Amino acid sequence: MTFLEVVFYVFAAVLIASSLLVVTVRNPVRAALFLVLAFFSAACLWLTLEAEFLAITLVLVYVGAVMVLFLFVIMMLDIDIAQMRAGFANYLPLGSIVALVMAGELILVMLSGEFGATELPRPAGQAVGYSNTEALGRLVYTDYVFAFEVAAVILLVAIIAAISLTLRRRPETRYQAPEKQVRVRKEDRIRIIKMPRRPEEKS
Repeated sequence: MTFLEVVFYVFAAVLIASSLLVVTVRNPVRAALFLVLAFFSAACLWLTLEAEFLAITLVLVYVGAVMVLFLFVIMMLDIDIAQMRAGFANYLPLGSIVALVMAGELILVMLSGEFGATELPRPAGQAVGYSNTEALGRLVYTDYVFAFEVAAVILLVAIIAAISLTLRRRPETRYQAPEKQVRVRKEDRIRIIKMPRRPEEKS
């Protein structure tokens, strides 16, 4: 067994263990931290396959931005853990069936003989001046440019849909109208009333 194979099995074991802890741990903050560990282990596996750009992108985008956002949302929201676990027993049979079906499918695919070392060998090493970032960019913007543009449009539509679904006007909330505030006059806000003094106040 070579050194790269040992490294692969170590990071793969860490990735599987952290993925299982994401869905089994009770604290959502700890689940998010285990998901960070899973992303980092997957990035290390991509480094062993000489996919440096994908590994760095995974760490920067998902670990550095998305997971930080998840942690802020989890810590800022007052999540009732007891209420969240109340329906766990009701969905446990269905979830177990789905998990067993998925595990069986994965086992059947892995035992099919199409994913062995001979069928899928490790990629050959590249020269010193080779840049997989340049090769990936040339491939994305030439052969797969249509699929790339379609994915961008789908993401844009998803962003607009999320904003439109969450943007609701609540009647009990008071909103400011800047266009009305800039047109206001002092006569509309202040009314001066002159009242006569009482007799005992006269000098």
